[in-house]
Amino acid sequence: MNFKIDENLPTELADDLRQLGHDADTVLGEGLRGAKDPAVVEAARASDRILFTRDKGIANVRRFPVGKHAGVVLFRPDTSGRRAVMSFVRTRLSDLLRMELAGRLTVVGPDRIRFR
Repeated sequence: MNFKIDENLPTELADDLRQLGHDADTVLGEGLRGAKDPAVVEAARASDRILFTRDKGIANVRRFPVGKHAGVVLFRPDTSGRRAVMSFVRTRLSDLLRMELAGRLTVVGPDRIRFR
């Protein structure tokens, strides 16, 4: 699978995904630091990448309808801080990568993963 990591997630996540055999790049690496949500979503769609983010605005299905992007995974940890967020994502990554993520909105919370 191909992924794009939003700037609100640690960039090391792209390295983790590459080590697992996936293609991953980052919003920062593409020079989109501070870009508006539509530009980030379009960059991911144009390169057929599933976007990993913590941005609830990107998960707004009215603004970014399901099927109009390559896929969005919204991480909703119950703690903040770089290490806590990275731990949250890493502990859920293997389960998440076994799921169908393309073209869907996937919300990863502390207790469950749900789809739209």
